Amino acid sequence: MLESLINPKRVEKGPWKMFFVGILYASLSILLVHWFFAEDVVLSKFSGMIVVTFTVMFSLPFMYYLIKQEEEQDEQVEGFFGIWRVHKDALYGFMWLFLGFIIAFSVWHVVLQDANLFNAQIKTYCMINSPGDIEDCFIRYSPQDTVTYTGAATQGKRFLSIIENNVYVMIFTLIFSLIFGAGAIFVLAWNASVISAAINIFTKYQITKIPLGVARYMIHGFPEIVAYFITALAGGMFGVGILKNGIRDPKFIRILENVVILLFTSIVILIIAALIEVYFTPILFR
Repeated sequence: MLESLINPKRVEKGPWKMFFVGILYASLSILLVHWFFAEDVVLSKFSGMIVVTFTVMFSLPFMYYLIKQEEEQDEQVEGFFGIWRVHKDALYGFMWLFLGFIIAFSVWHVVLQDANLFNAQIKTYCMINSPGDIEDCFIRYSPQDTVTYTGAATQGKRFLSIIENNVYVMIFTLIFSLIFGAGAIFVLAWNASVISAAINIFTKYQITKIPLGVARYMIHGFPEIVAYFITALAGGMFGVGILKNGIRDPKFIRILENVVILLFTSIVILIIAALIEVYFTPILFR
């Protein structure tokens, strides 16, 4: 029903509208999981992943429509700037959708105070920032306990941990986009939920401080998500190039060159984002 009420064509020429779509879909997802699975002994333990799954299900019609629109233009462009010119509106749309997810997830997680809603996301945060003591970190950072935790990793170890995690997500995005272009929405939703958990940990689950938390994590969060969707575009271009032209067609060679440029650009952006997160952001937000 939602895909009929909210037509993807309406946001084609207004990427900022995706912000409200993101808020709606993320809010519905987190509320449905809280209402229907909070009391379930088994499924409540997997609430974090179910929230992401619901968000992906709601968003797939939009993603499929946008990616199909972009794939039709891939063969006519060359180089990074040509690709950016053609696909920038879609990337802006993804960014607005991502921000909508983050705002909705952050607010509802504080309002509902359900420790299970983002259990997987909090553990992921702890895996990156306190890999030696994940369980204790998880207990300390749950909504019911906002005691400041001091067992964080050193900057060097944290930087390497972040790079490792981000490259893993990048590879995951590439594989997903090759198999099913719209599948990249999973990466978008998952990263938005992890960043939302980090925002609430930073703000100690105080709703009035969410804007400050968003500012803190978006400094490196936006570059990361741009890198992931550049990767998704590269995977989509590669898949379409093989299916339409075959590996012997000169057009495929041009597409392959574009794919390599995009993947290299994504890696550079991820390294810059990790440097910002580890060495620059803590100076601005203590």
